[in-house]
Amino acid sequence: MSKPQIRSSQIITTFGPGSLVDLPDAAVIIAGIDSWTYHQGQPIPAISEPRLEAKIAQLLGRERVELREPPAAIEIKGFTPDITAFLFPEWFVVQHAEIRRGWRSRRLVHVRDLEQGSKYRDRDGKRYPVVPIRFVRACRRGHIGDIDWYSFVHGEDEGCRRELYLEERGTSGDLDTIWVRCSCGAERSLSQAARMELRALGSCNGSRPWLGPGTREGCGEPNRLLIRSASNAYFSQRLSVISIPDSFEAIDEVVDSFWDAYLSEVETAEELATISRIKVVREPLAEYEPERILEAIHRRRESASRVDRPIKSVEFEALARADHELVGDSPGGLFFARTLDEAQWQAPWMKGVERVVLVHRLREVVAQLGFTRFEAAAPDIMGELDMAVERAPIALDVPWLPTMENRGEGLFLQLHPSSIEEWLASASVADRGRELALGFDLWKSEHEGSGREFPGLPYIMIHSLSHMLMTSIALECGYPASSLRERIYAIPGAPGQSGQYGILIYTGTADAEGTLGGLVEEARRIKFHMKRALESGALCSNDPVCAFHRPQRHDHQPLLGSACHGCLLVSETSCEQHNDFLDRALIIETVEHLGASFFGDAGV
Repeated sequence: MSKPQIRSSQIITTFGPGSLVDLPDAAVIIAGIDSWTYHQGQPIPAISEPRLEAKIAQLLGRERVELREPPAAIEIKGFTPDITAFLFPEWFVVQHAEIRRGWRSRRLVHVRDLEQGSKYRDRDGKRYPVVPIRFVRACRRGHIGDIDWYSFVHGEDEGCRRELYLEERGTSGDLDTIWVRCSCGAERSLSQAARMELRALGSCNGSRPWLGPGTREGCGEPNRLLIRSASNAYFSQRLSVISIPDSFEAIDEVVDSFWDAYLSEVETAEELATISRIKVVREPLAEYEPERILEAIHRRRESASRVDRPIKSVEFEALARADHELVGDSPGGLFFARTLDEAQWQAPWMKGVERVVLVHRLREVVAQLGFTRFEAAAPDIMGELDMAVERAPIALDVPWLPTMENRGEGLFLQLHPSSIEEWLASASVADRGRELALGFDLWKSEHEGSGREFPGLPYIMIHSLSHMLMTSIALECGYPASSLRERIYAIPGAPGQSGQYGILIYTGTADAEGTLGGLVEEARRIKFHMKRALESGALCSNDPVCAFHRPQRHDHQPLLGSACHGCLLVSETSCEQHNDFLDRALIIETVEHLGASFFGDAGV
């Protein structure tokens, strides 16, 4: 029988420190990285990416931060996982129901009332299995803890410690059908715990069980009801970069591979000669002159020290200069791309596209800095994290961060800045922009303290086009739609300079060296995918409701224009903004005919 395991990449994206995990025999909370260990005798799997290291060190206010893969379980004298987890929650529901007034009633017990940690001996003398309760309390700062059920039932803690029961007074499973009852007669519906104005769960005490005992901090935020398995229980906050070498010479990769262990402190030819006596270093460097090696070391050090430039700006410039010549040192390197000849993709509906780039090989490095609950805190449109966002820590001290690297392929579309500027000058586009901005203002008024900013119309338009293209490409590229990801480049230009606008659609995996070439092949057919995307975007299966959606008035989607699951929304693992900031009316004319579309009718 196979063992239940979590993949290393899931530790960073879904089941990182502070996340709630249901194991076959227990419910746990993953411990902070202070409690993780690497097996003795095994090398620590460090990952080198100077731009990301420098950005994170700046964010955390540290001189240096190391990037490492999470420790892997090793089969030595049995199964020995090195990532710690703590029991959470500590309240359980007994799997033995009594029928009371036609309702199913089950005992609610604490872990200290259990025998051998998994059975409860009831009044009939029998031992019954238990399951962890689904409901806990948490706050917006990421703190989490068990609900004080006695205080919840009695309104205030009056000292009553009689038996508690969880009763299901209906078949729907809604919160208003679930009641907590005390043997003294006090009872309360769980739906009241979800009503923030009642403050039924009290104020947060700053509990951080993933960091171990004695780690509480001051808080006072109102507690919120949280269902352990809900999608809003945990949002990993990550920062990622596409590895773009400053130079595309082969020697740079050799230096990079030995950087942390041997070359990071080398300054002079004498120091290099000393290090080169080590056999594992000497052989790979033997074919290069010492002067060239020192130049590569200097480039590597300079790359780590430049943190002022936005992440996406560096990436865009590398992708945009792939002009008919190969960009990259070799097809087996970290980054390898070339421009597709214009004759292969020109068509009337490709208006506004300046360049199509085949990205044969790329490497994405992703590090987790912290996490949030209830709402995700995604990077901004420049790929940078908001330093004002209060994230829950993954450790008391953070000398290193859990990181993964994905190797894959992609396609890049660069758009003409002049076409974007001409489109923005339209009165209809300005009117649509005001509508979308009003929706964002409504969202901002409901999310006090958020540092999120309105991304601007170019970003929303390009983001929407990306989703339309991903949907079309996923049908034929050989990868599942959820494995495709995007990076949107909508960087306004400084006065007198053009902006940087484009889309990178890519895929990658941590389990293999590269991918199958399906995306690059579909990039050669980009005019077919563009035409199909525009045709499908003109009419949604939910029209006219979708097309006439007003973000500031209709339903609870203030960050969306004409966008729904029938047209633009994709898997959230694919979208860099969690399916926010989308509007197909900015791409193609919908049934509302606003006149704000970038492609117009596009001849499709």
